[in-house]
Order: sequence, then C-alpha cells, then structure tokens
Amino acid sequence: MRVFKFGGASVKDADGVKNVVKVLGEVGHENTIVVVSAMGKITNAMEAIVNSYFQNKADLPGHINEMVAYHDDILKDLFPNMQHVVYRKIKILVDEVNGFLAWNKSPNYNFVYDQVVGYGELISTTIISAYLEEVGIKNNWLDVREYIKTDDSYRDPIVNWEKTQENCSKIDKNILNVTQGFLGSDDNNFTVTLGREGSDYSAAILAYCLNAESVTIWKDVPGVLNADPRHFKETQLLNNISYREAIELAFYGASVIHPKTLQPLQRKEIPLRVKSFINPKKAGTTVGKGVGIEPKVPCFIVKKNQVLMKLSSLDFSFIVENKISEIFKLFHDHKIKVDLIQNSAISFSVCVDNKFGGLEALLNQLKSKFKVVHHENVSLYTIRHFDDKSLESIQNGYEILLEQRGKETVQLVVK
Repeated sequence: MRVFKFGGASVKDADGVKNVVKVLGEVGHENTIVVVSAMGKITNAMEAIVNSYFQNKADLPGHINEMVAYHDDILKDLFPNMQHVVYRKIKILVDEVNGFLAWNKSPNYNFVYDQVVGYGELISTTIISAYLEEVGIKNNWLDVREYIKTDDSYRDPIVNWEKTQENCSKIDKNILNVTQGFLGSDDNNFTVTLGREGSDYSAAILAYCLNAESVTIWKDVPGVLNADPRHFKETQLLNNISYREAIELAFYGASVIHPKTLQPLQRKEIPLRVKSFINPKKAGTTVGKGVGIEPKVPCFIVKKNQVLMKLSSLDFSFIVENKISEIFKLFHDHKIKVDLIQNSAISFSVCVDNKFGGLEALLNQLKSKFKVVHHENVSLYTIRHFDDKSLESIQNGYEILLEQRGKETVQLVVK
C-alpha cells in the first residue's frame, strides 16, 4: 500500500483538484490512501474564525462567509450542477461549525481551535472525493478521526499508537481511500489537531500502521533542494537523503521534513519521497535508510528575524551550570526558542527566535542579573557540508556577529 499526501498548495483551486486527478492517473491509484490538507490558505481563514469568536464576535459571520465563498467558487467550477450531492455535504459541515460555535461553553482556546480549524480538511477531502467519483474513480472517504487516536493535549497531542494501529487494521487496502491530514481525536471523540506539519505526520502515522511500502509528499517543487529558492539564486536537487541527515537538516531549520514525521517511518524503514505534482513522473527526492546525502553538496538554511544576545556576569563570575539552568528556565517561561548557543567562562551568547513576542519581558528579567547586549533582526545561516566557496558566499557582504564551526556544519549570525 502507498500513502500520498497533497498539501494546501496542490488543491488551492479547481485546477489544483483536477491536477490531483491527473497525477493519480499518471502514477496509479490502486492500493493507495490519499491524505489531503485544507485548500490553499483555508487554515488561516479557519484560524481567523476562531480568533474572532474569542476577540470580536461581530466579525464572526463575515469570516465564515469568506470561508464558504472560497469553497463555493471551487465547487461551482468542479460541479456545475448545483443539485449535486456534494453541495449538501458541504452545507452540513458548515452547519456543524456554526453549531459548535453556538453551543460551545469552553473558554479553552486550544480546544475551540481544534474543533473548528479541522473543518478545512473535512471540506477539502469531501470535495476531492466527490470529484474523483465524478470522473469515474471509485474511492472511500474516510474520517481520519475514527482512525488516529490521541490524548487530549489539544494542538500538541501524543498519538495512542496501539489504538490507532487497531483502528487502521479495518481500512480496506484494495480501494483508493481519501482522508484528512492534520487531524485525530481523543477518547471522547473530540477533534485534536496534530500540530506543526500535521498533515505530513498524519501520512507517516497511517503508513506506519498500514505497513505501507512508501509515503509520497506531493509539492510544487521538484523535490528537496539544497537551499530555499526564495533566498538563494542557485539551488540543486538532492536525490537521496538518509533519515539521519534529514533530521539534522530539520533540526537546523530546513523545511525538509519535520522529525516527528520521519520517526515512525524510520522505525519501519518506510521510504519517504518528495515529488512534484507538476511533473509527477520525475524521480524527486527519496528519504530513507542509507548514508548521508547524494549529491554531497553544501546545504544552506537561513532563519530571518532572529535575536542575538550576549550575557555577561555582573561580577565577573563564571557562567556555569546553575546560571545556565536559570537562563534556560527564563527562555522556557517566555516561550523563546533557542537556535544557537556559544559560551565562554564569563559570557554566554544565544541566537533566539522571538515568534511569541516574549523578548521584552525576558530582557527586563535578564538585565537584573546579567550584563546584556542584544541585536534584533539578525539572520542565522547554517551550512551543512560546507566548503570554502559556500562559506565565502555568506561571509561576503554581511557583518559577521558570531560564528560557530563543527566538522560538518558552520553557523553564522549576520547583520
């Protein structure tokens, strides 16, 4: 059995849905389960609904209408007959969103988020399943919440592998199945979203439980590249990457594959392929068991809008275990993610991500105990398998604020 995952960019409009059918026609759809994300930027639209529910209920109808209108445009293109059963199915799902928001009494943002946002995936898969039937491809629409079971840690759950495995054993492997990414459910059957890269993770969970022969993630790029083409002019396709190398790249911030997606695949040595939904016959990239990376070229990762901090003792005492422990507790308390660490006897430098906005409060606390110098809006460049040429390409034109070098990896904080 194969597992295919199509992200939001691949089904952002009616042409995208038609292209999914074209891809399945080219590569086959026998013994396949297709995992689909919400269409386009619909997850953002669903998040706007949740935010208006908590912050300004007057805006709620407008946000819901925008979400409905987006899907209506796609439906009208795919199903000109307005009496098609899919319209009624989508209306039922929208009514469920409105119903939940009307009767919900929970003040828990994460709980409400999970009950609402997942409807993006439920709607997208309903449309795609119906269109496949329309063009003569028989399929089963599965509600993934009946199969992937988790605890009730909303937005960041732990998978109950035993229950999930048992549930997945009931899936008919002899037909094309269409289901949702990003979702599971707890013991009370409330929806739980699987967090960052949740749709990729869903595909990996299902592959593990179904003993799939492979997972393919379909993207708008030819595969995994050695650098983000949005930031680097020249990029190169990586043909093969080992599980370990992919996890290393992800650790440094590459948008390769999230480690939690790789872990279940690695346990059963299920290869993961990243391929283009524009050119589905091209080989793309395979992540699997093996040695390193092929071709072995420098891989560039950049994180923008970082903050570099240098902490020094006020009394020239050493910054050792007890003080480092105290510093990291403050990072944790203020939701500051640390991306690089460098320390000497009396100073401690860190490059951090302030995406949750806790920097100002953190600095106020740190300044009461340390001398603090910080630089905002810096960039952190990481080069895996660096050579002199790749290093020079970053060093020329930037002010280097900090450099850290290992055998395989160099990191530079630049301004």
